Amino acid sequence: MLKPNTHYAELKDSYLFFNISQKVKAYLDANPDKRVLRLGIGDVSLPLCPAVIEALHEAVDDQADKSTFHGYMPECGAPFLRETIAAHYGNRGVTLAADEVFVSSGASDELGDILDLFSPENTSLIFEPAYPAYVDANVMGGRKIIHLPSGKENGFLPKPNESVQADLIYICSPNNPTGAVFTKELLTEWVDFANRTGAVILFDAAYEAFIEDDNLPRSIFEIDGARTCAIEICSLSKTAGFTGTRLGYTVIPKELERGDMNLNAMWVRNRTTKTNGVSYILQKGASAVFTEEGQAQIKANIAIYKQNAKTIMHALDQHGIWYCGGTNAPYIWLKCPNNMDSWGFFDFLLNEAQIVGTPGSGFGQCGEGYFRFSTFGSPEDTKEAAQRMLKLL
Repeated sequence: MLKPNTHYAELKDSYLFFNISQKVKAYLDANPDKRVLRLGIGDVSLPLCPAVIEALHEAVDDQADKSTFHGYMPECGAPFLRETIAAHYGNRGVTLAADEVFVSSGASDELGDILDLFSPENTSLIFEPAYPAYVDANVMGGRKIIHLPSGKENGFLPKPNESVQADLIYICSPNNPTGAVFTKELLTEWVDFANRTGAVILFDAAYEAFIEDDNLPRSIFEIDGARTCAIEICSLSKTAGFTGTRLGYTVIPKELERGDMNLNAMWVRNRTTKTNGVSYILQKGASAVFTEEGQAQIKANIAIYKQNAKTIMHALDQHGIWYCGGTNAPYIWLKCPNNMDSWGFFDFLLNEAQIVGTPGSGFGQCGEGYFRFSTFGSPEDTKEAAQRMLKLL
C-alpha cells in the first residue's frame, strides 16, 4: 500500500497571506469607494530593463532560425551565462570558476531543491523572524529544526551560539523580512562557526543588489573560509525584475566536502538527473543583466525602490517609530506603535488609512509586535501611503 510523505501533515497552515487577502476583500466590499495602497507584497512593479528585453527578443528570433535554434540546454546552465556570472563576481573581488555556478529557475525553487544534498537526519538552524519557506521545506523533508530567536536588542542579527548543534544554517542577508544586513565581522563569526562544527551555511543572497554600503558583504564568498562551508543562492527576481521571468543561480565551491563527498559534484549529478535546464531565451535575457548597460539600467530601477524606502522611513522618523532595513534592503521592519500587536496594527492601518502591509507574526513568534513594509510599489502610491501615515500616526 502506498505510503505518502506524512511530514506534510506536520506543516502549519499558512494563513498569513490568505488572511490578508480576505481582510482586504472584506474591507473593499464594505467600502467600495476607498483606494487601498499595498505595501505588503514582495513583488516588483517596474518592468524588465531595456537591455534584457532586447536580449529576450534576440533569443526568440534565434529560436525561429534553424542555424541559431537551441533545444535542450545544459542542465547546469549555458556556459555563456555561467561564465558571465563568474566574471561578475570577479569584478567584485570574488574568484569563482564557471563550473561552480549553477543556473536555476529561481532562488525559491533552489532553496527547496538544495536539501536533496543533505540527509533527513540533519538538523537545520533557522533564524527568526524567518522566511516561511525555509521552515516548510525542512518540515517536508522530516528534519529537526532549531529556531534561533533574534530581536530589536541585536538588530535582528544573531550571533553563533556554541551550545547549539546544527548541520545546516540558513542566513539571509539582506534579510527578508527584517531588512537587516550582516556585517563582514558577524558573517565571519558564522563562517568560522560552520567550519569549526562541520555545518554548511545556506546563504540566501536574493537581495544583495540593494546593498549600497561598500563595507557590507554582498556575497558570503567575500569572507575567508566560506568556500569550505557555504552554498550561495541568488536570484534575479528583485535584482532585475525577473519575478515573472524566473531565473537565479547557485554557487557551490569545489572545496565544499562533507563525509568524503563533494557537494559540487553531487549537485551536478542532481541537476543532470532532475532537470533539463533553464530555457535558452531566459538565459540569454539574464546574461544582459550583467552587461555594463544592463547593470546601469537595473541600478536605476533599484534606485527608485530605494527612494520609496526613504519616503517610508521619513514618515516613521517623524513619529519616532523604531525600524531596521530600508537603507540596504527593500524591506522595512518596524516596531508597531503603542504596543499594538501585529494584526492589530494591520487592522488599524487598513481601516483608518487604507494601507496594507504584512504582520510580523506571520514570520514566526519573534515577529509578533512588528510589521513589514515592502518598497517595491510605485513611487506615487508610496508617497501617498507615507502622507496617510503622517496624518494617522
